[in-house]
Amino acid sequence: MLDIKFIRENLDEVKKGVKNKGVNVDVNKIVKLDKDRRKLIQEVEGLKAKKNKLGVKDKKIGKEIKDKIKKIEPKLQKTEKEFNELMFQVPNLPLDDVWVGKDEKDNKVIKKVGQPKKGGKDYLKIAEKLDIIDTRRAAKVSGTRFGYLKGGAVLLELGLIQLAFNVLTKEGFIPVIPPVMIKSEMAKGMGYLEQLGKEEAYYLPKDDLYLVGTSEQSIGTMHANEIFNEKDLPKRYLSFSTCFRREAGSYGKDTKGILRVHQFDKIEMFSFCKPEDSIKEHKFFLFLEEKLMKLLEIPYRIIQVCTGDLSVPSASTYDLEAWMPGQNQYRETHSTSNCTDFQARRLNIRYRSKGGLKFVHMINGTAFSQRPIIAIIENYQQKDGSVEVPEVLQKYIGIKVIK
Repeated sequence: MLDIKFIRENLDEVKKGVKNKGVNVDVNKIVKLDKDRRKLIQEVEGLKAKKNKLGVKDKKIGKEIKDKIKKIEPKLQKTEKEFNELMFQVPNLPLDDVWVGKDEKDNKVIKKVGQPKKGGKDYLKIAEKLDIIDTRRAAKVSGTRFGYLKGGAVLLELGLIQLAFNVLTKEGFIPVIPPVMIKSEMAKGMGYLEQLGKEEAYYLPKDDLYLVGTSEQSIGTMHANEIFNEKDLPKRYLSFSTCFRREAGSYGKDTKGILRVHQFDKIEMFSFCKPEDSIKEHKFFLFLEEKLMKLLEIPYRIIQVCTGDLSVPSASTYDLEAWMPGQNQYRETHSTSNCTDFQARRLNIRYRSKGGLKFVHMINGTAFSQRPIIAIIENYQQKDGSVEVPEVLQKYIGIKVIK
């Protein structure tokens, strides 16, 4: 959520940012409602102060004032409701260095690392022959967009988990296994519902709980309504959890295999930091994502996401895409976003500084999901149908080849 004072004082800048993000929200109406809301609050507070001053001296005038307040309060409640609903529709504003674009087609490649291999089989053909991924039986048991990881694929995932935790705990990340269900107000606080839409989320109405769509949702909400000490920032967490998505907007895309599924495991980096450090912290997250991919020795490229493709909470996002020789294309395996104080304002997460209480900035980034397993299978496939295990993972899983 943006600061209403910032909106009032920077109206043109807010309109421009909202437009560049492709969001349709009436910012002028928000400002008008805010003006009306503040006027009504002032009236009510003035009448209450007058009533309190009278005390029990004049019951007749006191009753008249009370009646006036009763008439104003419904209008104030209606105005505040409309104001709050519109405020929650305003996205975070893109940072100045973000490309202006309409959608993912306007995203820009800013870096390439490694020499992409040519040719090879698609990972699913290799994995099915090795009996390490089974989507046919998963479809029988759970429906489409599910998969069983078996044997070597499980070992690869466990190896990736150990690698990520070994590398990142040395950088000050605190390991966490969080809940995978969160309250609706927490989902709203993270901008999850606006970002993915209610159709994308798995919701349990009886319990008013959402299954998390990504690990960051139960980590970013962990410190809701809390105040950090400045000396404790940045506070970095490394979260491992299962995540759930309907993939509602991807019908017909990647329907086979485990690239785009309803249930997947993910290791997420998260940081609560000071506002002046968030850009540096964001670049640090990107550096760590690159470090992990370089350890796997898989070619990749970095994408800077344009304004129109940014999520609702994000002010800046970089995607890392691994080369998949069997598919002859790059596919996204990592993403990292600077959400500035957008989520912190909704969740009321602040820190105590010499200048008083301030909202923290919040950064998220993928360490590993299950997608790097796909990249490993395609990049390390052998002519005999086996898959070589990346050297960095061999010590964790105890084998050199999956066959």
